[in-house]
Amino acid sequence: MSGTSVDVEPGSQPPPEDDTAFFGQPKGLLTLSGLEVWERFSFLGMQAILVLYFADSVANEGMGMSAGTAASVSAAYGTLVYLVSVAGGWLADRMLGSYRAVLWGGILIACGHYSMAVPTATMTWVGLGLISAGTGLLKPNVATMVGKLYRTDDERRDAGFALYYMAINIGAFAGPLITGWLGDHKGWHWGFSAAAIGMTFGLVQYVAGRRHLAGRRHAAEFALARGAMRRAVRLIVVGVVVTGVVATALALAGWLTMDRFVDLLTLVSVIAPVVYFTVMFTSPRVTAEERGRLKPYIVLFLASTVFNFILFQAYSTMMLLASTNAETTILGFDFPASWYASALGAFEVGLAPFVAALWVRMGRGQPHASNKIAIGVVLGGLSFLLMVVPTSGHSGDDYLMSVWWIVGSYLLLGLGDILLETSGMSATTKLAPAAFSSQTMSLWFLSLALANGIQAQTVKLYDDVSHPAYFGVNGAIAVAAGLAVMAAAPWLRRTMHPVH
Repeated sequence: MSGTSVDVEPGSQPPPEDDTAFFGQPKGLLTLSGLEVWERFSFLGMQAILVLYFADSVANEGMGMSAGTAASVSAAYGTLVYLVSVAGGWLADRMLGSYRAVLWGGILIACGHYSMAVPTATMTWVGLGLISAGTGLLKPNVATMVGKLYRTDDERRDAGFALYYMAINIGAFAGPLITGWLGDHKGWHWGFSAAAIGMTFGLVQYVAGRRHLAGRRHAAEFALARGAMRRAVRLIVVGVVVTGVVATALALAGWLTMDRFVDLLTLVSVIAPVVYFTVMFTSPRVTAEERGRLKPYIVLFLASTVFNFILFQAYSTMMLLASTNAETTILGFDFPASWYASALGAFEVGLAPFVAALWVRMGRGQPHASNKIAIGVVLGGLSFLLMVVPTSGHSGDDYLMSVWWIVGSYLLLGLGDILLETSGMSATTKLAPAAFSSQTMSLWFLSLALANGIQAQTVKLYDDVSHPAYFGVNGAIAVAAGLAVMAAAPWLRRTMHPVH
């Protein structure tokens, strides 16, 4: 991150602050935001129908799972996606470089969606595996490349991340509309096909705009020595092959069941961040000053985990609730239940410009990053507490709540997501030790893995407890966590320099 080397291409350093070609932001933000539009179109478009596909009957080309199992498996898939992001960050820092890591990640994602377009159960699992690997390469490194567009003291950074997050949610809005309609009217695999085409568009525009990107190097920024590189490649290849062979053998022997695989992913999602924080705290590459900034980052990590535990259920338990207990008609127009997921993206698209403009207008007077994150967590909890009202007083599953309850819940969740994710990603790029730049963003995504890992266990209770109890308890825990972060704000402000 600091200094230059002979392998730096023109434009690899952060651009000057007079680069304001894209709504006052660097032109490279347009390229990266365009990629994320299509990546989120494909990922969340598929995610919006995935749990419904799992829960649908085999006769309707579904997987025939119970609601709780479908939500748990969907969450486990999310856990795997974000666990792989650790490897994605390491590969970018030590072997590929950010640009090539994102490129290869997008290629794997596209191949995964094309695989899921094939109407067989086997190709579904193959596709989910490819998408997990590709997203792990792409997601942390795109966010890192956004951070490289700005100098550390550039006050446009938070606003830039807000615009970037708005672009993400254009895809989050459009994806479920297209895949949901196709899944409802043509079949689930037609929806998966649309996701594949979307990711292909994203790759094309990413390559076309590569000259505007900062940090585009011939080699990784902290590349391994040639001998270590060869050993690492051999180890990766052997590890992937051995893991595949062992997993296949255990599955054929009847030991590696779906439930055990979900439990294993949850366990790994808990252990991985503990190990990763330990490695970074003890690494000789990390200075004492950088180590001090990692301590408050633990608080931000846990806040992200709590919030995303709620957020990801917008695509699991909330989808299941919408499909069985919510109206799917508005002003006489019938729509697929999966379209509710688009409301979340629509709110984030609509609100993000106002949030970005507010931070620019307030300048140094804006709330500290930790307070933005805390407010986001509280709003996430309130989105679940709101669902207690329409689900109370019903003993069976034959009631239908108004459209506006779920829409209102997603409004709170969307605003909370903007506050937390934009501030969290921006703070991550500032607090990251130089030698772990991409990997620290991977650590942020490990909070998403942990959130999904916990969710994979919790959603199993969805079929066994009342809806008011399920949403009420989870929402109350999130609100309490957000208030705890607010209480820690004075300490966080002191220790998070240069974050403000």
